[in-house]
Amino acid sequence: MAKQQAPTVPDLHGKTILVTGGNAGIGKETAVALARAGASVTITARNAAKGKAAVDEIRTRSGSGDVVVMDLDLASFASVREFASRYADAHASIDVLVNNAGLMLTSYRQTVDGNETTFQVNHLGPFLLTNLLRDPLVGAGDARVVNVSSDAHKQGGKTLDFDALQSPGGVNARNSMNVYGRTKLENILFTRELARRWADDGVTANAVHPGFVRSGFGRDGDGGKLFDVLMPVIQLIALSAEQGAYTSTYVASSPEVAGVTGKFFVKCKPVTPSAAAQDDDAAARLWEVSAALTGLSTPA
Repeated sequence: MAKQQAPTVPDLHGKTILVTGGNAGIGKETAVALARAGASVTITARNAAKGKAAVDEIRTRSGSGDVVVMDLDLASFASVREFASRYADAHASIDVLVNNAGLMLTSYRQTVDGNETTFQVNHLGPFLLTNLLRDPLVGAGDARVVNVSSDAHKQGGKTLDFDALQSPGGVNARNSMNVYGRTKLENILFTRELARRWADDGVTANAVHPGFVRSGFGRDGDGGKLFDVLMPVIQLIALSAEQGAYTSTYVASSPEVAGVTGKFFVKCKPVTPSAAAQDDDAAARLWEVSAALTGLSTPA
């Protein structure tokens, strides 16, 4: 198998970029690549100490001092709203939003907002954040939203089951990948509907599959014993986090992607996702359901 080459990143001086979950793994490597090219980069982290350590590393490796961290917990709508308000107050425009943060759980958990945690962190939180940052995104004139999805969306079902969004049957080690896959399917449907709704606003939206990546995903107690046992073995055959960030970095920065919207990228190329991920009726319905669940008062 031919090794994928790192994308060439253009000069990004003057660009403002936000990467959620940039304290580890793919998000951190994406931040390094974009900061190295001159962008002003903000990463988010739910753990302040790990966020600070990541910023120090990103600054050192990129050679850029224009990297900061802000606290954000996607499992709390209050945190998302507070973050979006602070970020928008400090930034009149955002050139790129990379919705990278996510998790996979092997047990059922519920957020403070009463939603199944994987569903809220992987879909509802990014949905709300993106909508709350609409004004600075539109203000950039040619902004990009990059949603990190996965080829695991194919395990989300032949169609999005709206009766199972909250995993009413529970989450356990046996079905956790299906629950995760459903949220990755939602990422692509959200991307397609976002691209349609914001088509005239100068904002493009694309989803990416990073590949099977060796990173900190599933750690911090999120994955439970399954990850403790399997991840050391799995990581022997996985891509490095740096390689996993190639497609996110490419879609976030490449001139070749200018004006491209509503696509799903794998290895820096647009590919056709599953039939379920192309269901525009489901995408429109998911938007309305998500707006209601997040309390979005004026869904765009």
